[in-house]
Order: sequence, then C-alpha cells, then structure tokens
Amino acid sequence: MIQPHAVFDGHNDLLLRLWLQNAPTEAVNRFLTGSLSGHLDLTRMRQGGFFGGLFAVFVPPVGFVKQHRDGYGTEKHDALAIVEAQIALLQAIEAQSAGRAKICRSAAEIDRCRRADILALVLHIEGAEALDGELSQLDGWIAAGLRSIGPLWNLANRFGTGVTGNFPGSPDSGDGLTEEGLNLLRVCNRRKLLIDLSHMNEKAFWQTARHSSAPLVATHSNVHALCQQPRNLTAPQLEAIAASEGFVGVNFGTAFLRADGQRNGDTPLSDIIRHLDGLMAILGEDRVGFGSDFDGISVPDALGDVAGLPRLTAAMASAGYGEALIEKICWRNWLSVLKKTWGE
Repeated sequence: MIQPHAVFDGHNDLLLRLWLQNAPTEAVNRFLTGSLSGHLDLTRMRQGGFFGGLFAVFVPPVGFVKQHRDGYGTEKHDALAIVEAQIALLQAIEAQSAGRAKICRSAAEIDRCRRADILALVLHIEGAEALDGELSQLDGWIAAGLRSIGPLWNLANRFGTGVTGNFPGSPDSGDGLTEEGLNLLRVCNRRKLLIDLSHMNEKAFWQTARHSSAPLVATHSNVHALCQQPRNLTAPQLEAIAASEGFVGVNFGTAFLRADGQRNGDTPLSDIIRHLDGLMAILGEDRVGFGSDFDGISVPDALGDVAGLPRLTAAMASAGYGEALIEKICWRNWLSVLKKTWGE
C-alpha cells in the first residue's frame, strides 16, 4: 500500500452532491460513515491523505437539478435558499462529525486540523448570484465561515460574465465585471476573502488583476497552452498570477487536462503532472497545488476518487519530484497563499 501524503485541496463539489440527494441529511451521515457515492467521503479522504480543502457552495442551472433531483420544479429554484441550504450541510458535517471535522477560518486552524487528523472545512462560494446588490447576505455567510468567493460561474450574474465557450476556445469570451462586480472585489479585499479567478473570462481576470490588492488565485484551473479549454489560463494570465505572489490549483478534470479536451477516463496521471510542470514553469514551485474539482467533473480512471491520491503522488515521485516539492504541492503552498490572503 502506498503511504499517503497530507493533501489540502482547492475545490470540490461535495455540498452540491449532498444537496442533490432526496434526503440530504441522510447523505451527510453517509459521507461521515464512508458510504456516499461519488469521489468523496470521510473514509476515502483519510485513505487518500486528504485533510482539508475549499468546499464549494454552488447554485447549478435548474435543468441540471431536474436531471439529478426527483420532483424538482422551477418554482423551487431560489438561489439564496440553495446557498443557505448548502451552508447548512457544511455545518451539519461539522456538528455530526463527533470532532472529526471542523469549519476553519484561518491558515493556523487548518494546520492544527492537519496535525490533529481533523478534516478542515473551508467555506467557498462558487458564483455569487445569490448576493444582492448591497451584499446584505455577506456578513451572515462570513459568520458561518465563508473565507473564499468566486464572483462568477459560467453564466452571467449582476457581478459580471463568466468564461464560456467550446473546446478549443479562448478565455476572451465576453464582457467582464460590472460596477457591482468591481465593488465586490473591493469588499472582498477589505474583508480579506480570497477571490477565485477560475470561472472568470479574460476581461474579468484582467479587471481583477488591476483592482484587487490580494494575491491572484485560481483555485481549479489548468494551462491553456496544453489544453485549449476557455477556462484554462494563458501564459500572460499565469505571469500576472506569479507577479502577484498568487497561486493556481491544478484541476483533475479530464476535459481540462487532455490535449484533445475530451472527457475520457482513459487519461494518464502524467497529464496532471504535465500541467503541474507547465504551471511551475511560469509560477515557480511555491505557487502551485491541487484544485481537484472532485464531485464536479470526470477524473482519470487511474485516480478514481480521493482514495487514489497516493497513486498521483507516487507518479509525481516517479517523474522526479522530490519529497519537499511534493509536500509543497500537496499542502504547504495552499496554506502559504491563504495566510497571505487572509492575513492570519
């Protein structure tokens, strides 16, 4: 058996998976007891060395929910209610875990969880459409543990337009941030919330680079030169991230890894390493980590799920990555950029 490395991960969609269940509260119990389907549950996280990450709250398109949740109607699709329901599920994981999981608000808390074998839960919002123009919900979300926010997903909202388009394509896919979006950046900087670039189109990216005072962070994105998905990052974008002392978490989704852009499970782990190498060529070895997108995408069959992380780190070692570099990519770099962003 391969010995797991400690792993902190920049993005997963566990809360969406739980919320889509017909009985979400029972699904929380299945997560804690190791019997939940998908990429993640607590048992497999421990097998893989996964000790924490950013857990996304996401409002999916209504058509997607209808496909995955029985009896769902358009009248139920209230973005604010969905966000608050998913936040409640994260709180339920903590409350029902008997001390095995904790919502963390600082890098120091995350590291204490790592040392104590406690799952570190960081609340992240992916797509801010549930916020009103006055951002009146933000204080309550921060009190619940919010430490990271992506203003945009693929679809437009009051804050701007997300990156869209087919493979192969450019990230220059439409209008950027609105005035309300620029104000959200200012508020995030003031409140020391991480701003996620991963679903921003090129215009929004460069607006953020100009107006944000925080390190530029893309929690789950890859190298556009290696896979021309519009959501992957170009060399000038990566250079801007490096200049800001920012960070990129490599996405394990096959469609964002493969040169042909296909969602094909027959994708070698070397494709993840190829993107790690491409990121480090511009960002250096201190600004790269994991942003798996577990439970949100199709991952290589060779990885399978979170329990397969030791196979990835073994492949990294076989590719010549030393132990210190593997440890940086697995968790140290994430904690470094979070501390720089949060000031804690």
